[in-house]
Amino acid sequence: MPNTIEAFLTPSEEQEIVAAIRVAEKQTSGEIRVHIESTSKDAIEDRALEVFSELKMYNTEQRNGVLIYVAVDDRNFAIYGDQGINAVVKDTFWDDTIHSIQVHFKNGKFKQGLIDGILKAGEQLQAYFPWDDTDKNELSDSISKG
Repeated sequence: MPNTIEAFLTPSEEQEIVAAIRVAEKQTSGEIRVHIESTSKDAIEDRALEVFSELKMYNTEQRNGVLIYVAVDDRNFAIYGDQGINAVVKDTFWDDTIHSIQVHFKNGKFKQGLIDGILKAGEQLQAYFPWDDTDKNELSDSISKG
């Protein structure tokens, strides 16, 4: 049986996603990561929070890290934003990002869903956490896998 995590995206698709993270982070001081694993085992939001913690994504100065968590076999995903984001945005803040990802995922276009979601997240975060020339990349842009 092929590994669903490895089959989810090709290496070149992964590079395109990392490039989208870099583009998005040029608009905002927010830090965006993608984590892919086969199944969440627990409620998807709980697992996203657990991965957020495992990746030490709370280690940003403004507590403005964002995790896009994908459980491939479950055909599900979640977006988790750190407390610095949640303290200043409305409860519906991630709805547009979620919709961008969902539309493509339903059509089997996983790479495009992640790219659109990442770019949308960067665009939305810009209003609250604008990028400036003192901004530094606080978290890895690479895709993590579990």
